[in-house]
Amino acid sequence: MTLKKLTLILLLSTITSVLSQNVQLSKFSNISIITSGPGDNLYEKFGHTAIRVKDPVLQLDALYNYGMFDFNAPNFELNFVKGYMKYKLAAYPFHYALKSAKEDKRWVKEQILNLTQKEKTAVFYFLQNNAKPENATYFYDPFFDNCATKPRDIIEKTLGNALVYNDSIITENKSFRELMNEKINVNTWGSFGINIALGSKLDQITTLQSRMYLPDYVFSALAAAKIKRDNKTVNLVKKTTVLLDYKTKDSKPAALSPFIVFLVFLMIALFITYKDYKNAKRSKWLDFLIFFFSGIAGIVIVFLWFFTNHSTAPNNFNILWAFPLNSFIAFLMLQDQPKKWIVKYLLFLMSILYLIPIVWFTKIQLFTWQLLPLLILMVVRYAFLYKKLSIAKW
Repeated sequence: MTLKKLTLILLLSTITSVLSQNVQLSKFSNISIITSGPGDNLYEKFGHTAIRVKDPVLQLDALYNYGMFDFNAPNFELNFVKGYMKYKLAAYPFHYALKSAKEDKRWVKEQILNLTQKEKTAVFYFLQNNAKPENATYFYDPFFDNCATKPRDIIEKTLGNALVYNDSIITENKSFRELMNEKINVNTWGSFGINIALGSKLDQITTLQSRMYLPDYVFSALAAAKIKRDNKTVNLVKKTTVLLDYKTKDSKPAALSPFIVFLVFLMIALFITYKDYKNAKRSKWLDFLIFFFSGIAGIVIVFLWFFTNHSTAPNNFNILWAFPLNSFIAFLMLQDQPKKWIVKYLLFLMSILYLIPIVWFTKIQLFTWQLLPLLILMVVRYAFLYKKLSIAKW
């Protein structure tokens, strides 16, 4: 959710006078978790989690939202690429958030937490302090520190060992990547880019708590959680209410999907390779395209791996097909007679390509299936080039 969308300056001005005071919540107050369904934009596909503080005595009804960012911030694009994404906590009247969700036709559910007066006050004071300008900004991580993990962490800090999750709601093992691909249709360019850019850390099997980077799992985990209090156990969630009842927006495949584009390219390239074989020639421009773009992808992977702060970018086995040196080799492939050592280089490329099924099937890292046409093309074309250049007269 962007600052511009909510006209943050106006909203903050309407509530600052209340939040700047060290007020005491009344016994009629409630702390609740607000969960919103997925939206249309890529960054909204996971849904959203925020904290609502409501006190009719104080005439306070505020949403504390850790998902605020500003597209117009200085160097936003550069910081995003480098993994230094600055998000912030902002507090504003709850009805604005509900109005925004209604305009976007996103469902909204509220879980009122079963907290004591002392616990509600602790949460409220923490949020007040965290919303101060000097404390509000944090470095966002989509899997480990986001709008959903922040409320989880606050609840865990407030309740300590009294909070008991019900791990039995997890019925099957899934990795971060598998969970992500359930939210973003895998046959979209956004999903393709994310799956290529992020490494094997994303393939770790998740626990219930680590799944709570997703708002849906925050909702489910809290709904099943208990509090140990005074030698008895009570539900963490006192009441659940559907505030806006819209159908969940499904993530749809792209009209011109990656798989279709790569499949068409594969068919064309296989036909050209067949003609090259029959006519005993080599289409240099095709070799240039394959080597150049796979090399550029490899350079991006290396950059994200070693030169950014993205926690899930390292150890990316996509480098087995997107090899950075290919971007240089591409220009050598434009020559009528490439260097002799190119034959050994092709043998190396084929060798590392054959490692991909091992890495994939052992689930060290899952590759996105849209890659299959490209991988098939590389195997066939590299084999053709290896045979042709091996028998060439040097």
